[in-house]
Amino acid sequence: MDGTVIIEYLPQYARELVQMWRDSFEQGVGIRDPHAFEDQLSFVEQELVRSHSVFLVLEKSAGKVVGFLAATTEKISQLYVHVDHQGKGIGSMLVNLAKENSNGRLRLFTFERNKNAQRFYENHGFKIVARGFEKSWKLPDIEYEWCSDERNRTSAGSGLAMSGLLW
Repeated sequence: MDGTVIIEYLPQYARELVQMWRDSFEQGVGIRDPHAFEDQLSFVEQELVRSHSVFLVLEKSAGKVVGFLAATTEKISQLYVHVDHQGKGIGSMLVNLAKENSNGRLRLFTFERNKNAQRFYENHGFKIVARGFEKSWKLPDIEYEWCSDERNRTSAGSGLAMSGLLW
């Protein structure tokens, strides 16, 4: 995408990342994030970057954080795009990066009330595998799974019913 660059996480962007994440979350889910800013910052620095590959999307001109992805080879834990930059392909770029770095299958959760996220993930080939309730947030959630075409062919040949998986 012109005008942006993807980089691996750098601590100098931590505060800006957390603010963008909170703003995007609050817009998408429609509730105020109850976590203290400093707690979320510590989570990013102490836990997220140690257990996930974390990528930032920066505007080339201003060096501003406009998106971020935290993923492993098996799951997308966080994917957020700045509220002023949604619908410009940044999220697609990030989900495709996660797919490229996956083991051929990805899982993720989103809140049921985040209809834009549901449409986004479904448009990118993710299928609902379970519905649940996130206790700490007190909100219904949805678990999604994506499998590469090659993985789907292998699974179909082995008789596994991917759509029937529950966590």
